[in-house]
Amino acid sequence: MDLLHSQLAALQQKLSFVATDPIDWKFYVQAFSWGVTLFESYLLIRQYPLYSKTSPPEVLAGHFDDEAFKKSQNYGKDKAKFSLVTGLFKQALDSAMLHYGLYAFAWNMGGRTIAYFGYGSEYEISQSLAFAIVLFVISSIPSIPLSAYQTFVLEEKHGFNKTTPTLFVTDLLKGWAIGFVIGMPFLAAFLYVFKWAGDRFVPWLMAFLLAFQIIMVIIYPTVIQPLFNKLSPLKEGELRTRTESLATKLKFPLKHLYEIDGSKRSSHSNAYFFGLPWSKHIVIFDTLIKESKPDEVEAVLAHELGHWYHMHPTKLLCVSQVHIFTILAMFPAFLHAPQFLRSFDFPEAVSVFPPTIVAFLLFQMILSPLEAVIGIALNFLSRQFEWEADRFACEIQERLSAPEMKDMGERLSRALITLHVKNLSTVWVDWLYSAYHHSHPTLTERLKALQAFQAKRDGAAKKDL
Repeated sequence: MDLLHSQLAALQQKLSFVATDPIDWKFYVQAFSWGVTLFESYLLIRQYPLYSKTSPPEVLAGHFDDEAFKKSQNYGKDKAKFSLVTGLFKQALDSAMLHYGLYAFAWNMGGRTIAYFGYGSEYEISQSLAFAIVLFVISSIPSIPLSAYQTFVLEEKHGFNKTTPTLFVTDLLKGWAIGFVIGMPFLAAFLYVFKWAGDRFVPWLMAFLLAFQIIMVIIYPTVIQPLFNKLSPLKEGELRTRTESLATKLKFPLKHLYEIDGSKRSSHSNAYFFGLPWSKHIVIFDTLIKESKPDEVEAVLAHELGHWYHMHPTKLLCVSQVHIFTILAMFPAFLHAPQFLRSFDFPEAVSVFPPTIVAFLLFQMILSPLEAVIGIALNFLSRQFEWEADRFACEIQERLSAPEMKDMGERLSRALITLHVKNLSTVWVDWLYSAYHHSHPTLTERLKALQAFQAKRDGAAKKDL
């Protein structure tokens, strides 16, 4: 542990310029954030002309009829225009909040709020919670009309919306309530660890965040998810039999098999698993069950279980821990730099002893361009995992010595096509846009790879004969 702290101290020494050099951090945040937003807008502009194509890629030509492809292109075009406008609007709003010192205003309002209840500025955690609430309300209100437009205009126009106005408002209030019930204690504990551990907070805070992630894995499906969707045991039948048989053969620790009423809000489809290493749960959207045959849903689940088999969630968790560690390791240099907060209009009385929550929030803004680059790297890693899971599904026959699964790759291809057609997913995608935004390969890429996996497997089988 001493070695770790000595290395962290050496890093802080290299970052000491933060506290000494006269840097206009507000200007840099404005420039960085606008740079990221304009780059994202550029990607949308690159992608937009592809929505004018009149026919799908060759590999999909036999699977999309003209009407379905036209609907897909129109849906993509409308989403691109909406994303362009909302991205610029949100950035303009964030920029205005920075320019007019809204973060300093929110901290002051938090102080006034706790003062009303008889608490002074020495109660930093209490003021931090009040600050978070004020900032949340100010930043959330402008996004409500955008969310309503997306749900009741954009999604409604293309036949996906199943949400009623009452359900929309209820979901919004539930989300806020959950954020308050879980977010406030989490934030209080997060800040307490900072104060308790002092300059040696990094390993302790890492342990706290990891424990919180594990707790959420347990709480989300059992407490939070049922507030929004109904999870029912999957009915007896071919799909349940296939799924349980597949899980048993792979020694997947399946505890519960659920059907979720995704159609309550949208007609989009999906399937996923969650849980602790020794107790897993599989959830299948009712829309997927309705739109695909049982053997195709089984292929989708074979892909998902490929992620489990290759330990992809665990690997991503480890990567995320390295990411979090890097952020926390750099943070003290900004926490102990009064002029850092002065750049964002905080008075000297506050800047001399920078509040942890404020310094951390502003520090996150400094990292925005770096986070964009890291996002591309994580997408690349995620796509590698998707290829691996697809290959797992194709090769499951050999792994399980199950001849009845020899066409699993073909079934997965059909299921993916069905999902894309029903969801009106984009099939023409610019490579740079995809690298930045997509954690999954495009449908065309996946189908070509599945065909290659299948051809290689068939070739190996013939060679053995």
